[in-house]
This record gives sequence, structure tokens and C-alpha cells, in this order.
Amino acid sequence: MEAKKLLMIVNPKAGRSKSRGPLYDAAAIFSQAGYLLSIHNTTPEPGDAAAAAAAAGGVYDAVAAVGGDGTLNEVVSGLMSLEHPPLLGYLPQGSTNDFASSLRLPSKPQEAAAAMTAAVPRKLDVGRWNERYFVYVASFGAFTRTSYTATQAAKNALGHFAYILEGMKDVGSLRPYRIKLTADGETLDGEYLFGAVCNSTSIGGLMKLDPERVVLDDGKFELLLIPNPRTAADLQNLVVALLNQEYDREGLVLRHVSSIHLETEEDLPWSLDGEYAPSLPVVDIENRRQALEMLL
Repeated sequence: MEAKKLLMIVNPKAGRSKSRGPLYDAAAIFSQAGYLLSIHNTTPEPGDAAAAAAAAGGVYDAVAAVGGDGTLNEVVSGLMSLEHPPLLGYLPQGSTNDFASSLRLPSKPQEAAAAMTAAVPRKLDVGRWNERYFVYVASFGAFTRTSYTATQAAKNALGHFAYILEGMKDVGSLRPYRIKLTADGETLDGEYLFGAVCNSTSIGGLMKLDPERVVLDDGKFELLLIPNPRTAADLQNLVVALLNQEYDREGLVLRHVSSIHLETEEDLPWSLDGEYAPSLPVVDIENRRQALEMLL
């Protein structure tokens, strides 16, 4: 029987404070499972992981992203350029790993590798944001910038706390954004502090969605919009609803949708899986249902 081929795309900067030993253990596990293993260490150049993944088409049976959510985003973007992408694996090595938490993936590389070799391929929806892709969340508004402005050194040293510290800088500049959004035929026109289109139970590590409501391969995203509170009482009620994860009250908008068309005249930067995306007057988001197969 011909051996299977696996490409590990490793971001050496992700979780730099972590020992490299477990990655060698993970590589040994893949080898023992019958994979012929190749390793690509990414360069600091943006897009390197995506290019490596795109080059894997027709060469490898599986590609494993080894790093944080940003590394996974690049690998998925590269695979989405292929007509017949190989299987996807993920060994989380970043500082927050929101998507890995949603998937309940082991945080230790050797355990994630063992789970990957024993897994049955599972279909995974992928989001398309204009011409770019995202795996688990596209967001705008309050605290969105913290995902891509916290330095790598701070994330490695402080982990989740780095995002909280960075987010505190934004508190004084919270402001509403006027948008017009059409989601599966429903139009919403108003001012919102925050918006997210996600396929995950965790958004920025700060907000959690009920796992019973998030299905990774149903062709639907979870759309969450936080409206601009008009009074101090509205703000208090909004905070309580968010803290209690009660997303169906106090004017919060939670929908399950397959496509979104958003228009705005505001300067509205986005974050795609924690990576910066510039403001655009028109954004179209669609769910590419079951676009990839992932070893989970």
C-alpha cells in the first residue's frame, strides 16, 4: 500500500515560549501512523502559509496547520484555491486558539496529532469575505482591532490576557457604526457597536455561543449584532445580557444565515480569524458549505 503524504505547515513564531519538543513528538506520531512527512516552516512574509498550502494540491493527502488561528486561516485560504484540496488538520500552537476550543481539539501537539491520525474526516463550512476566506469569524466594531494589534510577544507571554489589555485601550473610543445589512432576505439598517459572522462557539475569546446552536457543516453562519444603546439603562441591560450569554434579548441580533450583504459609509475595518481586513463600502459574505474536509 502506498504511504500517505502529510505536509506540516509550521509557524515558528506561534507560541514561541512553548517547548518545541512536543512538535517532534507529534511528527513521530504522524510517522508511526504511516505518513511520509514533510515540514514547511513559514517565513514572516504574509501569505507564505497560504502559498505552501496551495502548492500541496495533488502532492499531499493531508495538510496540518501548526500555529494559531491566523496560521490556520492562511492554510485554509491556500487550500480553497484548489479544485480538490487535501484533508485538513490543525495542531493549535497559538495563544488563544478560539477555533480549536470550539472543536475541542487537544492543546498539546502530540495529543492533537494522535487525535488527527485516528479521526474520521468531517465536512467543514468555510466563509468567503469578498475575495478572502475565513474559517471561524469575520467581525467588525468594538474590540475587533485587538485581535490584530496585540503584539506577538505580548500574546506569547500573556496569552488571553494580552487581548484583554489591548481591548481596554478601545473602551474610551467605543462608537456605533451605521450599516445596512441584508442577511438571507432580511434587511437590518441601524447603528451597531459590534458585528460578527461566525462558525464557532467562541468570538475573540470574549463572547461564547451555545454549542448546541453552532453546527460546523450546516451551510449557516451565526450572525451576531450588538446595537448601540440609547440610554444608560439600555447599556446596563446590554452588558447583563452579554455577560449571561443571553443573545436573544435586549435588542441583540442573533441569526443563522448563509449569506450577508453589508453596505456602509463608515470607516469599518474588519478582522478575519484575527487577521486585519481593510474597510470597504460593500462586503459580501457567503458560506461555502462543506468546502473542506477536516480530520477531527
